[in-house]
Amino acid sequence: MGTRTRLVLLFGGRSAEHDVSCVSARHVAGAADKDRFETVALGITREGQWRLAELPDPLPDRLDADGLAVAPAEIFAEPDTVVFPLIHGPMGEDGTIQGLLEVADVPYVGSGVLASALCMDKSVAKLVCAQHGLPQCRYRTASASDLSEAVAEQAIAELGLPLFVKPANMGSSVGVSRAATELETVKALETAAQYDETLIIEEAVTGQEIEVSVLGNRDPKASVPGEIVPGADFYDYADKYLTDSAELLVPAQISEAATQDVQRLAIAAYRALRCEGMARADFLYEADGRGMLLSEVNTIPGFTPISMYPKLWEASGLPYPQLIETLVDLANERYERRRQHRRTDRDEA
Repeated sequence: MGTRTRLVLLFGGRSAEHDVSCVSARHVAGAADKDRFETVALGITREGQWRLAELPDPLPDRLDADGLAVAPAEIFAEPDTVVFPLIHGPMGEDGTIQGLLEVADVPYVGSGVLASALCMDKSVAKLVCAQHGLPQCRYRTASASDLSEAVAEQAIAELGLPLFVKPANMGSSVGVSRAATELETVKALETAAQYDETLIIEEAVTGQEIEVSVLGNRDPKASVPGEIVPGADFYDYADKYLTDSAELLVPAQISEAATQDVQRLAIAAYRALRCEGMARADFLYEADGRGMLLSEVNTIPGFTPISMYPKLWEASGLPYPQLIETLVDLANERYERRRQHRRTDRDEA
């Protein structure tokens, strides 16, 4: 057996999605091939402290971002290391951690700084996708510092009721509300404003919720699409991680033509937003209307047992352990490719 890759699972973080990250990290740790990987769990506490977490046998339901205080540079400097960021939301999925890993000069799983930042900020991502001609639902933005009844009135006049309000920089449906009246719209804006300065207001689309997992660097592939039948008014945080009440249909109950269309659009969005490694593209499908409408692209999708990203690849013939191996291979491939362009004046001499 050759030298094992040192796989550093970076999890926890200071965002509202801390708990989700701890669950994702536990399941990646449990599925990683022990013959190929030496797994290291590096947690970030809610207060921003870096801790070397324990990996007991058997593993608990979730990892704890607690343990021996460490300097991340020391962890990243070890040879044959690849970092797997599993920090969802701000200060993890938004390019900040990716920038740290670039400076540390260590291979890491997933998208780089630009794509991570773009996809995290839904308002900017929508602008980029619109520039590339990708179909999306109607929306408008608002500022958390300038909320008034007039904002709600204008949104309703333009988008109708019901509508959805969400923070621009958040995932896992945190801070997302469905509003059916003007009063509910005002309250939804106030809720979203607790999480971000920029808010997204979207029309409510009556249709199927379709998700596609995308995998790859320069030649990305799309999984079979899946469909979500929410247990609540929409696919909220509780549905995703707590109650397991949503029904996940794999493959999605759509036609072959719609399947090919959503796979094509998922790859187009992935490329437009400069994604690499992995991402999950979410759509709303109006079968008798506008067809597939891109909702958002997530660069660090959930890796819990009920998460769509690994489920869709398993249904596409790529089991969870092999998915992890593929992601690590893609991280190394991109790192080696990008090294060719990182020339310094000393290299020129």
